[in-house]
Amino acid sequence: EQEKYFTFLIPYHHKNFACVVLPSAGTGLRSVTSPVVECTGEVPLLSEVSFKGKDLSAHSQLLSHHLIILNYLICTFDKLKSVSSEDINITDAVFDGVEVRVFEPPAKRDERLKRSVVYIHGGGWALASARTSLYNNLCRIMAESLNAVVVSVEYRLVPEVCFPEQFHDALRATKHFLQADVLAEYSVDPSRIAISGDSAGGNLAAAVCQQLSKDEHLTIRPKLQALIYPVLQAFDFNTPSYQQNMNMPVLPRYVMINYWIDYFNGNYDLAHSLVINNHTALDVGQALSFRGRLNWTSLLPSSFKKNYKPVIQTTGKAEIIQEIPALLDVRAVPLLAENETLQLQPKTYILTCENDVLRDDGVMYAKRLEHAGVEVTLDHFDDCFHGCMIFTIWPTDFSAGIQTRNSYIKWLDENL
Repeated sequence: EQEKYFTFLIPYHHKNFACVVLPSAGTGLRSVTSPVVECTGEVPLLSEVSFKGKDLSAHSQLLSHHLIILNYLICTFDKLKSVSSEDINITDAVFDGVEVRVFEPPAKRDERLKRSVVYIHGGGWALASARTSLYNNLCRIMAESLNAVVVSVEYRLVPEVCFPEQFHDALRATKHFLQADVLAEYSVDPSRIAISGDSAGGNLAAAVCQQLSKDEHLTIRPKLQALIYPVLQAFDFNTPSYQQNMNMPVLPRYVMINYWIDYFNGNYDLAHSLVINNHTALDVGQALSFRGRLNWTSLLPSSFKKNYKPVIQTTGKAEIIQEIPALLDVRAVPLLAENETLQLQPKTYILTCENDVLRDDGVMYAKRLEHAGVEVTLDHFDDCFHGCMIFTIWPTDFSAGIQTRNSYIKWLDENL
């Protein structure tokens, strides 16, 4: 049995600790089998962690994926059970095969129906959970502040599944909730439903909203969409915000590109070509029809363009798109959707942060929606950073998190 365990090191408070972990019969980790003990020596970054073990079955090989380990640590030490309070009833349910967590405020006297938000969490399609304290806290506060039923979607993650499964999970859960009998069960007003999400969750929310808008058989549709620093395109990794914030903590450019590669189950060897936009060079025929939909020189204000120059290769590598066609699939990159689809989108809120590689994704989507006739509120924060809105609990209770969260909830309250 000793040959079947794995060890890894964790840096914590300037000390090094070692854990021993056993693989489960599935894709996750079963348990930490020994106390966490202090170690000495050089510690690798968690994202570059290596394993020691001789019995590498198919499951164990999947186990060795660094995202599993990172998410295991996030969720093991942070995941909350569905504990209700006297103010909010929190329950876990399954919507068309997809796990969700539902936050229900108590019924008020003479109140018939409540408004509702379907929320999709961020984490690069690979990390976090609807059950972690950060998202549990956000959704509970939304339910309380808005007196709304909040449905938080627990979609499957990389590397268990890759695109398009995360999109399918989010779409299935949302469509299930939009059924009249389900809404009646939760006492939700079918005319007052929003779809929302942050980062990768904002990507999924935008893609789901586009898909729902094209579904002719759908009788109940969302009234609003609210996207928090969403990731919306993998066409150009040299927008001004990508250039300006390429080494910004939390989400540097190379990390975002790796998230895309993981989402598409691609090869890390492609990362350098993606950084310099080889996949969308002028000689890559598949990309030509999309270029006009993502021309940041015309979509961004001069205050964002500054003195940055477009990076457009004359000769690139068409084989990248052949290997990963999802790079141009609007279910993954909703910023590239055609105008006819954008015209069908509901009233929209987009929050962006200056210190974020994804700033321009949100700003360009806002401008394209505006051009398509959609009412859009672009809420930009000059002094905030990617991911800040969920950091409102000690010891990561940042003023940027409170500021952005309050602005987001205020817009929902006024428009939903």
